[in-house]
Amino acid sequence: MCGIVGIVGTRSVALRLADALRRLEYRGYDSAGVATIHNGRLERRRAEGKLFNLEKALENEPLAGTIGIAHTRWATHGVPNVANAHPHFVDGVAVVHNGIIENFSELKDELLMDGAVFKSQTDTEVVAHLLARYIREGLNHRAAMLAMLNRISGAYALVVMFKEMPGTIMAARFGPPLAIGHGDGEMFLGSDAIALSSFTNEITYLLDGDCAIVTHGGAEIIDYRGLPLTRARQVSLATAYRVEKGNHRHFMEKEIYEQPEIISHALGHLIDFAQNTVKFRSDAIDFGAVSSLAISACGSAYLSGLVGKYWFERYARLPVEIDVASEFRYREVPLLPSQAALFISQSGETADTLASLRYCKDQGLPIGAIVNVPESTIARESDVVFPISAGPEVGVASTKAFTCQLAVLAALSIGAGRSRGTLSSEQEKVMVRHLAEMPRVMSEVLNTLQPQIEALSRHLSHSKDVLYLGRGTSFPLALEGALKLKEISYIHAEGYAAGELKHGPIALIDENMPVIVIAPHDRFFEKTVSNMQEVAARGGKIIFITDEKGAAASKLPTMATIALPNVDEIIAPMIFSLPIQLLAYQTAVFMGTDVDQPRNLAKSVTVE
Repeated sequence: MCGIVGIVGTRSVALRLADALRRLEYRGYDSAGVATIHNGRLERRRAEGKLFNLEKALENEPLAGTIGIAHTRWATHGVPNVANAHPHFVDGVAVVHNGIIENFSELKDELLMDGAVFKSQTDTEVVAHLLARYIREGLNHRAAMLAMLNRISGAYALVVMFKEMPGTIMAARFGPPLAIGHGDGEMFLGSDAIALSSFTNEITYLLDGDCAIVTHGGAEIIDYRGLPLTRARQVSLATAYRVEKGNHRHFMEKEIYEQPEIISHALGHLIDFAQNTVKFRSDAIDFGAVSSLAISACGSAYLSGLVGKYWFERYARLPVEIDVASEFRYREVPLLPSQAALFISQSGETADTLASLRYCKDQGLPIGAIVNVPESTIARESDVVFPISAGPEVGVASTKAFTCQLAVLAALSIGAGRSRGTLSSEQEKVMVRHLAEMPRVMSEVLNTLQPQIEALSRHLSHSKDVLYLGRGTSFPLALEGALKLKEISYIHAEGYAAGELKHGPIALIDENMPVIVIAPHDRFFEKTVSNMQEVAARGGKIIFITDEKGAAASKLPTMATIALPNVDEIIAPMIFSLPIQLLAYQTAVFMGTDVDQPRNLAKSVTVE
């Protein structure tokens, strides 16, 4: 992954492709490549590092051809080098890919037994080998594409060229975004409309499960059975601000639906998906040696840190103190040299968090930063940076940055557990496999929730007060759900630990009070259901967010039950974040508020 561009053109495309990749740099990447078809041959140039290196390679060895594909990669499977850079070639097939092919290991084993020779460490190469094999077996190119799509699983955007088809590019989407651009005798593909903005202002967005055959004359869109589909063509507006929204009404909605793709970027720095291990190593912070961890942050970043506290303490047996940065900076916390400090910030410029960092640095603690902007002040002043790689988050209410922070904290806690000997190698592999499943599960949830969320949100939009309850890692999610609803709908909402219900909040419950209970079927489930019973006995309107096991186990009457897929505890906070984000978003839409720029709030708080 991370950025894709394709052109079926009427003039040379290599430099145009490289220029389009520049507009995707904000996504982050560690290598890049371009491929074209010319005189019946596939040709490519690839380079590690920044686009400057690819442009230099194209200058030294120009590429001819009027059809081509290009890619900027963020390493997940395999280290960032030329061999792992896209496009990948196999027997006249060229492929670029965003996302993760979850079943690549079993497919690779099958292909190896069939005599395939792999030249990279990537999951993407299995796609090229599958296509080449199906063509050798006599399938035409369209049939080979559909056969491949019905074999792979995961979250992906794929763009494919065949040397025998010098006027055609094929593409498919399941999860990561992909758009078709319509030109005058030329057609384009891009993972972001920004990449196509200099070519055309007419865009068709592919939906999950779409396959496109793009030629000079247009685009045919079919499903994975080969049946025709119709997708709207729309005119994108001139400003990047509007273009970036794609099919979405608001940036917040777009950023919610980006999460299946973006979460892979966050994990890519820390996870070796081929080996199912955590790959980070830091000389700055040795999690195996520190006595405890101090975490500080603000807003949603603080709440992600609260979830991280549960993980570090459970999986790594590492004591954690966590504070809101605006309090931490003034508490004069006694610190020990054996401790380490971790600071979480989307912008990397949050004033209170930065001040807290400097206090810890003055006390001699090693400093780690979980940030979205690697050039930020907090990143520069830290000893080690763990980037969340969420890309620009325009909506003030954090969504994708929050879940990416959680993903990084999950990986760090697993790595810390291995370093401290509290997790075995097999436990690490199992947990990492669950993390690898996350983009697919997120896509499934986002593709099915919308109708139910809209109905519930219409009801919530008439409420004056809402309570959120949860236990364990669902307690910080209750706080986050309440924060989101407050931020963008202006409805008063509070989040509580479910066990605290009897210690005050129960006095507020009556037949007019919606109570949103977040309770996956985990070790806390029965206790949380007991708290739900107390709400039901007082006439509270319960919105029960659980999983399929939880929905089957609870017999309590609810206003609504949102049943998510059954998932492991390590990924449950990220999956359960999705319905609380959507509830807040849809409620705000019904309220008619300014969703992306709610009153009195700023994206980055750089003053006290």
